[in-house]
Amino acid sequence: MPYLKFISDKDLCSAVTKIIKIIEVAERDVEDKLHKNVVDPFSALFHGVTHPISYKKWIEQEKARQTQKTMQNAIGNFHQEILGSMPGWMNLGASGGLDVVNKKMKIIAEVKNKFNTTKGNHKIEIYDAIKAKLKLDEYKNYMGYYVEIISQGKKKYDKPFIPPDNKTGKRRPARNKIRVVDGVSFYAIAAGGKNALQELFEILPRVITDNHKYKLSKKEAKEYFELYKIAFSTE
Repeated sequence: MPYLKFISDKDLCSAVTKIIKIIEVAERDVEDKLHKNVVDPFSALFHGVTHPISYKKWIEQEKARQTQKTMQNAIGNFHQEILGSMPGWMNLGASGGLDVVNKKMKIIAEVKNKFNTTKGNHKIEIYDAIKAKLKLDEYKNYMGYYVEIISQGKKKYDKPFIPPDNKTGKRRPARNKIRVVDGVSFYAIAAGGKNALQELFEILPRVITDNHKYKLSKKEAKEYFELYKIAFSTE
């Protein structure tokens, strides 16, 4: 029986493996680079003493902090790969201008992991990139989406994308075919099921432990799901 209905086991396992390899490489790199980056001993001391945590525990936390940006980028790519592997969808890769497209549904999208991942000036660039794509004959009558997988305050939305322009102080004009959408809503559109994102999250412990050296108990999986419920609407 497949892990999920809306993506093949092969594509799902491939996307998971890529993330794990990126994390493992990043952790090996940070081990080598930790002291080359010159850790602030004052902040380390105050942080360690006031929490309180051991020096060894603080070092582990610092390593995790230094790999956080790599992790965030990797998770964004993970969602792009998952969405681009669903039936009817195509991952446009790094050179496609945007991230994923579905020619039958007439949707093209840029996918970001979190609502605050992208700075204001970059949101303008995303709007303009979507607008430019929709002007092409190839994408005539398409809907262009800017996807924020994790939305602010667990909100669901599918509305015109009107990012502010810091230079002019004005927002880009509202166009019905240039939209911003949260991750739960977009996964529902892409997969054809309202709980697709939740189903993906809930199956990941099995995929990871079935195919890699890592272990995760059912109790721990439930604890991680509590984090999911904090970040996403499950209604």
